[in-house]
Amino acid sequence: MTELAEAAKLSTAPVPPQRQPGQGLRRNLRQAWRQLTSMRTALLLLTLLALAAIPGTLLPQRGLNPVAVDTYLAAHPQLGPFLDKLSLFDVFAAPWFAAVYLLLLVSVVGCLVPRIRLHTRALRRRPPVAPRNLTRLATSTEWSADAPPAAVVDAARLLLRSARWRTDIRTEDDGAVSIAAEKGYLRETGNLVFHIALVGLLAGIALGGLFGYKGTVLVVQGQGFANVRSSYDIFQPSRLYSDSQLAPFSFMLQTFSASYQPNGEPRAFDAVVDYRATPDATPALRHIRVNHPLSAAGANVYLVGHGYALHIQVRDAAGRLVYDKDTPFLPDDAMFASHGVVKVPDGLPKQLGFTGFFYPTFGVTPFGPQSTYPGLRDPELDLAAWQGDLGLDSGAPQSVYQLPVASLRHLANRQLSPGQTWRLANGTTVKFAGVDQWATFQVAHDPGKRLVLVAAVLIVAGLLVSLRVRRRRFWVRAVPADGATDARRSVVHAAGLTRSDPDGFSQEFDSLVRRMKD
Repeated sequence: MTELAEAAKLSTAPVPPQRQPGQGLRRNLRQAWRQLTSMRTALLLLTLLALAAIPGTLLPQRGLNPVAVDTYLAAHPQLGPFLDKLSLFDVFAAPWFAAVYLLLLVSVVGCLVPRIRLHTRALRRRPPVAPRNLTRLATSTEWSADAPPAAVVDAARLLLRSARWRTDIRTEDDGAVSIAAEKGYLRETGNLVFHIALVGLLAGIALGGLFGYKGTVLVVQGQGFANVRSSYDIFQPSRLYSDSQLAPFSFMLQTFSASYQPNGEPRAFDAVVDYRATPDATPALRHIRVNHPLSAAGANVYLVGHGYALHIQVRDAAGRLVYDKDTPFLPDDAMFASHGVVKVPDGLPKQLGFTGFFYPTFGVTPFGPQSTYPGLRDPELDLAAWQGDLGLDSGAPQSVYQLPVASLRHLANRQLSPGQTWRLANGTTVKFAGVDQWATFQVAHDPGKRLVLVAAVLIVAGLLVSLRVRRRRFWVRAVPADGATDARRSVVHAAGLTRSDPDGFSQEFDSLVRRMKD
């Protein structure tokens, strides 16, 4: 063993360098950072972000239409809860979407910083020296001029500067004078503006996600809404949200109108509201339409849905009015066949509940009653009366659109038209007093929307500049003509290079040379 150790010491084999503690970790971290900030990774993350956004366009989202999400979950009891666990009904608020978003932001910023530094250095550098033999370039020419080399180059410089070329004149050892010119740095500038604006776009969206809020509220015609958190049916605050961001505006839904094509396709929707910027402000009439939101003190109020609210009146056996409300019914199909629940907890010997189906235009088909048109042409209400404990006193939360019929006693069924009254066996009367409409509004406050708008404009501008501008170089060398003792004649060599569009550059080159000869 001792002989082997001694032989190893005398060996001429190269000794591998010993790694310092932590050196391998630093190298791996640098390699991971280079991989993350590469353009290939940025494009991959951008593609992944686009793919991740697809479920948000195919599936209903809670932030836009919570009613549609509940309907989807009820219609797909197996698939719906699984998709909900994956946050596919809240795609843009999902942790996995935020992770891809953050990685993309870091990748683009890490890719941009070195490019900006290199581009800044390139702008400060002098144009490169003219090659020794210009005639070897593909785009080149030569001619004779009756002027000394310095005068020829000065004239060329004035011509190139008028065409916005960056120029630099050099005097060479053999008496020749050359000029180097560059043009097209705006191509890289536009490219950088595009990527910087992309970062601004991502930052603007992130700003809205951190400090904005989004809420949905259902308002029945003739009723109002005040912008306080308790007024919302669904409220989605950002991570850094505070209640002080809620502006004190309010509005009342005066009328809602909807028009349809003869085949039932929607034509137009219009919500007319009385808007107050502050509680003491004079109300102003405003129209809220699809894609035409109400701008309310830094927030936008969008019209996202509508339906019918049925005016139901319930009286006890003595004729006393115990229930008189507009009850929203939720649409089940495109023809606005709707379902709803009426709960009468007080004023009667026993609590009373009704489940109902409303048809704006009633029609009988082989599949049963249906609505044949979304407008109010022949409205009918099909009610079922239930008696018993509605569960309202238990303290357990329950939906206003559901009734625990399994624990109730079914009394009777009746179909009513507007204005008709139904008398139950115990003397209670139910009147279908009329039909109003309700509208669903989404109130969204996004502090990053201005940044997003500016970034979008810069993205288009930067992209157009980077696509239209060409990077090119142009050289001119004037040499004293042979045998010219007074050096008043010159031989002029000109050449140029371009990275793209060689045909277009050839025309530009010929035009410059022709003007120099003249």
